[in-house]
Amino acid sequence: MNSITNDSSLFKTLGLSKELQQKPNGELQLEDFLDLMVTELTHQDPFKPMENSELASQISQFATVSGIDELNNKFSDLSGSLVSDQSMQAANLIGRRVLVPLGGGYLETGGSIDGVVGLNDPAGSVTVSVYNAGGALVREIDLGTQTKGEVRFSWDGMTDGGDYAPAGQYQVAAQASVNGEVSSPYVLTEAEVSSVNIGSGGQGLALNLKGLGPIPFDDIAEIR
Repeated sequence: MNSITNDSSLFKTLGLSKELQQKPNGELQLEDFLDLMVTELTHQDPFKPMENSELASQISQFATVSGIDELNNKFSDLSGSLVSDQSMQAANLIGRRVLVPLGGGYLETGGSIDGVVGLNDPAGSVTVSVYNAGGALVREIDLGTQTKGEVRFSWDGMTDGGDYAPAGQYQVAAQASVNGEVSSPYVLTEAEVSSVNIGSGGQGLALNLKGLGPIPFDDIAEIR
């Protein structure tokens, strides 16, 4: 009958040279597992004894399961650390202005709505149109001929009738004439970050924009 070795080198080859400490939560640890193994060896069939290779295989399987649990815990800690770091970065944005793809902006009393129009090709003419909450056109801004790229615009709150528009939300759209055809380029508007929401349940971070509400952190196009 083969003898069963208790040489510590067997454990070292399996990466188990250090004895695990018993946790207070009652989880089964290596020491408990070895106690079970001793009990199994004590009551085994003498005509079918367990070989060293079988013992090593069982210890290796236990170590693998323990390693996976530890790895999952480390990934969970890493995920929490990343969220915390992202939250700190987002908190630094409070009071800053960002470019967002909301198709509109918030006009403060005496303020303006600024942004950019994105052109994929040179345009013979570019027009920015501003609409109120009811969908009525309040101002058209002629940006003239523009080259490819992002073109800045600014609406000072003045209507086409020469009056100042009241504070509130306004929609902004753009049209461009490219090679005789009219297209609708994308529009990004500036907004001020008033606060930050730390989402739960995997929802992620969101920035609360002054007068516009929340927007996912990942949707921010540019920080000014």
